[in-house]
Amino acid sequence: MVKVSVILPIYNVAPYLEETFESLIHQSLSDFEIIAVNDGSTDHSEEIIKKYQQQDARVIFFSQNNQGQSAARNLALRHARGKYIYMMDSDDILSNPNALQICYDYAEKNQADFIFFDGESFSEAKKHRTSWNTKRTHLVEENTRYDGNYMLNLMLDTQAHNCVVWLLFIRRDFIKRIGLRFHDGIIHEDELFTTILTLSSDNIFCLRQNLVGHRIRTASTMGISFSKRNLNCYLTVADQLLHFSKAPIIHKFLRYTLSKVFYTGHLIPFKQKPAVFWRALTSGYLKYIGLKSTLVFWFKRH
Repeated sequence: MVKVSVILPIYNVAPYLEETFESLIHQSLSDFEIIAVNDGSTDHSEEIIKKYQQQDARVIFFSQNNQGQSAARNLALRHARGKYIYMMDSDDILSNPNALQICYDYAEKNQADFIFFDGESFSEAKKHRTSWNTKRTHLVEENTRYDGNYMLNLMLDTQAHNCVVWLLFIRRDFIKRIGLRFHDGIIHEDELFTTILTLSSDNIFCLRQNLVGHRIRTASTMGISFSKRNLNCYLTVADQLLHFSKAPIIHKFLRYTLSKVFYTGHLIPFKQKPAVFWRALTSGYLKYIGLKSTLVFWFKRH
């Protein structure tokens, strides 16, 4: 068994992909694999993957028609052999050459289900840092075990909730034991995956280190304009979370999330609003959205 499987879903990131690979292959930890899944890229991403595959036997390459990040990650998870999983975005960089070794040693020492650490977000051309806060480890102590219900409550209460998987280092057997996969066909899939992951664990540890640089691109999921699809995918996340559990923390999470999502939803074209709002209404989600966000959704101009 290799120590770490790095899962790398790839779609049209040719300008940044070499930098991502370089940050991985020069890690001080040598016993790991990179599972690169080309998700139907139309640029030169596949050529870059093949170049690194020829140079380094640790690079394992799969290709599929464009099905989205969830399907690409699920394919990689099926083939992963590592004791731990790290899911990296294909335009990100590991900012510390010892990142994988540090995570592996810390997770092993504490026998964690998963650990979380901090990152830094930056603009597409790396000209400046962005305002997206990817730091939350200051809220808890190192070498202290936390359960998921406590952690999610704390992050919601402090407005520090961050759902992204690239700030997590996860024991593969834990993912297998709880039967967790990414929900196909949606964006914001991390919201669903990391929430269930967190609430399924009573063995979470914090590592107070800044280990990854996350690039915000205009063409990425985080960089594109807010749309009806964003709203519908968040509603799918809500559907799935309530199917998973109806515990108080789920209702708290939905109030925290859907109120913000529908507040931002005023940006979508007016003609698209009735259908998505009707879905929220008939699903019983207005109690989570709230009056203020509902009024903003319908009446605020942009």
